[in-house]
Amino acid sequence: MKCYYEVLGVERNSTPDQIKKGHRKLALKWHPDKNKDNAEEAHKVYQVIQEAYDCLSDPQEKAFYDKHREQILRGGSDHKSEDINVMGFYGSSCYNGFTDQPDGFYNVYNDLFIQITQEDQRYVEEGDWEDPPLFGTSDTEFEDVRQFYGWWQSYCTKRNYMWLDELYDIRQADGRRILRAMEKENKKFTDEAKKEYNESVRSLVLHIKKKDPRCMAQKEKQRLLEEERLIAEKKRKEDQRLKRVEEIERF
Repeated sequence: MKCYYEVLGVERNSTPDQIKKGHRKLALKWHPDKNKDNAEEAHKVYQVIQEAYDCLSDPQEKAFYDKHREQILRGGSDHKSEDINVMGFYGSSCYNGFTDQPDGFYNVYNDLFIQITQEDQRYVEEGDWEDPPLFGTSDTEFEDVRQFYGWWQSYCTKRNYMWLDELYDIRQADGRRILRAMEKENKKFTDEAKKEYNESVRSLVLHIKKKDPRCMAQKEKQRLLEEERLIAEKKRKEDQRLKRVEEIERF
């Protein structure tokens, strides 16, 4: 995976305007409509350019990318042994097209969230578990897609992270006060690991949502409905105006 800053040809300390200019310049150069003799390659390059801009133009996603950039670029190869490697699922390099094929967008991410779910389920007592919404396929109803993103954008792992090496060996505590202090620091350590994992999953969900064709289609549908509403409203006001004019002319 190539660094998003390199994709847009900008520095890592670039301002939002500089990022926007870098995107506009490359988007115009690689737009498929302007590269009909090389449409397939242009489409792939253009897709990566859009992906980079979608990330770096969003303050929340950019902050996460900047914080974890090296790990993302390495595909999460240095992730904690018991964690699911969600960093390896950033960018379009982890799937092949927006299809339901085994290596396609929908199947790859559906399998990932099933894996996350199954790992969490191991830490919940039988009878206390509720299955979260599935990612689904290309033809999943949008209401189900909406429920998926609504749930996973607030994801909180059930894992306890007790497999991590503790900062302090409480067996070495000299007295109750020291014991409590050690336990407090150990808890902060595991809580921070859980927080980082939660943020990684939530950020990935946001990243996926931006390029999910099902969400893009719904967004376009809403745009068209709003456009129709505005046209109808404009017509209604014009009809009212003509009616008032007609009433005035009668007197």
